Amino acid sequence: MILGNLIAANQTSIKRLLAYSSISQIGYIMIGLIVGQSNGYASMTAYMLTYTFMNLGAFACIILFGLRTGTDQIRDYSGLYFRDPWLSFSLAVCLLSLAGIPPFAGFFGKIYLFWAGWNQGLYFLVYTGLATSVISMYYYLRIIKLMLTKGGKDMSTYVKEYKMTYVQSRQSFIFKPSSLELGLIMCVVPSITLGLVMNPIVNIVQQTILESNVLLN
Repeated sequence: MILGNLIAANQTSIKRLLAYSSISQIGYIMIGLIVGQSNGYASMTAYMLTYTFMNLGAFACIILFGLRTGTDQIRDYSGLYFRDPWLSFSLAVCLLSLAGIPPFAGFFGKIYLFWAGWNQGLYFLVYTGLATSVISMYYYLRIIKLMLTKGGKDMSTYVKEYKMTYVQSRQSFIFKPSSLELGLIMCVVPSITLGLVMNPIVNIVQQTILESNVLLN
């Protein structure tokens, strides 16, 4: 949690930032693994489910931006909202969910993980998770702030010349706009709504684990 967030906070490439933030996310997931028991495993599974959507959604956004501009530098996202509101909104949703800001799905996932750790007496890990989550909010919100920047000097050259076209070959199916944007929608929607059904998901997983233990015993 500490290593991933501190290194991610100093990145200039958004791809590397997400890569190092993934290390910190694994740290959060390991809290549930250390807790053990059914509630720890259930919280870990539920968080991994939400993490899959919000992380894939974030990578889909930066791939789309990279294909249209040829850059992955964070500074080049400056003013993107005023050229492509949908892409900016999607990236913002995924980043806010990764940061664990309510009411997005990542917030509820972290709450269940931290609560499982707290009940097990893992206070140091929970406090570390909370502190490093604040660090992650800094570098995620920095990107969102950049996208909302408007003005001649502040808007990046790439965004000024931004067009809803691709600069790369369309020979590969995965790089077609329709497939990427469809996949992005399928990630953004759960990143917003999955938190509403987090409790049933955790209960189902926990009940399944308990039933499995009974059968094994």
